[in-house]
Amino acid sequence: MDTWMCVYMIVGLQLSGSFAYDGSGYWPYTDDEDVRYTGVPWCAPVKVKHGHISCQTPRRERYNNVLGTRCKIRCKTGYEMHGSSEILCMASKQWSGNYACREVRCPKLAMPSNGGYKCSDGSYFNSRCQFFCSPGYTLRGDNSATCQSSRTWSGGNSVCVDVDPPVIKCPNIKEKTAEPGKLTAKVTWDTPEGKDTADGILTDVILKGKSSGSHFPEGNHKLSYTVFDRAENKATCRFNVRVRVRRCTPLSVPDNGWMKCDSAGDNYGATCEFRCLGGYELRGSAARVCQFNMEWSGLETSCAPMNINVGVRSAAALLDQFYEKRRILIISAPSAANHYYRFQMTNLQHAQCGLDLRHVTVIELVGVYPAQIGRIRHRLIPPGLALQLRLLLQLSQNSFNLVLLDKQGVDKQRYTFPITAAEIFTTIDTFPLRTEEAILQKEAGQSC
Repeated sequence: MDTWMCVYMIVGLQLSGSFAYDGSGYWPYTDDEDVRYTGVPWCAPVKVKHGHISCQTPRRERYNNVLGTRCKIRCKTGYEMHGSSEILCMASKQWSGNYACREVRCPKLAMPSNGGYKCSDGSYFNSRCQFFCSPGYTLRGDNSATCQSSRTWSGGNSVCVDVDPPVIKCPNIKEKTAEPGKLTAKVTWDTPEGKDTADGILTDVILKGKSSGSHFPEGNHKLSYTVFDRAENKATCRFNVRVRVRRCTPLSVPDNGWMKCDSAGDNYGATCEFRCLGGYELRGSAARVCQFNMEWSGLETSCAPMNINVGVRSAAALLDQFYEKRRILIISAPSAANHYYRFQMTNLQHAQCGLDLRHVTVIELVGVYPAQIGRIRHRLIPPGLALQLRLLLQLSQNSFNLVLLDKQGVDKQRYTFPITAAEIFTTIDTFPLRTEEAILQKEAGQSC
């Protein structure tokens, strides 16, 4: 037999028996029980995305997926294990558990009221969320929050608060001038509307000072409006109301007279009236008004001694000189020896102050024409003029008569017998004009 043939047969026997080796391609066993010791791959290779694998084989085999291999799986930072962290390659050619590394996801952030946030990667690991607030609100707390591997946010205690005050603009009022005869001016304006920079809602608008439409006295008045929003922030604006009273140079009380003014006495529209004491007559204007140009109307007023002209031609012309100036008490008697006349003149002799206080001039008509005479104090009246007075007033030459005329020349009272000065004063004091005169005289300190 050929030598090479013998060698071939020997090798063939070895290959078919216990001389098989790894990688030879020969599979000498028929059951799985014997394969576990062969060191060949058994389970599917372990692959983990975003993680690390650490395996231990039964006999330190070359492959990490042989029967009986134990593998531990660790996820990278930011990822967490879902399933089993340790697996075993079983005889069924399956690993003992499922495994996966999934990205860490934090719970949803709470949305701050009146604001929000914007994230770089949603709620996933390492996502950074930046907080912001609506216009008019300010962020308090963390500006941002980052999702950590512990599934918690690094921040997030953020709120949006209203710290900006509202906005308000006050009216612009310059100056108002008081109306004629008044010391105040009515000032109106539109109530300012505040605006909140946040939610636009204002809770209170408070005015400090008089309200619109009020009458303001002369001078400068400071006012303010204050508004509050719902967060109790406040804003205040201020404005001035200035009231001007146009005034004339104050007038002086004339000598031997008095003056009565309404309003303030020197303001635009004020009227000042003048009166003179008994025995004096008014020169100039009886009333003067303070005008818009701050000048007084009329002429300067004075009180001059009354000068009676007894040289006039008629009784009416004589009486006209007393019109609205003096009252007249006419005493007519047939002679100076008449006992009624003598009693009357004696009674009036000590009442001159009371007569002057009541603006009374005494005219005496004594005698029978053509021997009659007239007298006004120390001034004599011609006989003809005296006769005309008797005729005009219908006075008898043969009997005693007493006539009281008021300042308008009206016959107020007649007597045929003498009366006391007190009775005359009582009668005059009932005249309406006399009541006003008495008040003015009291204010001026005039009395007997």
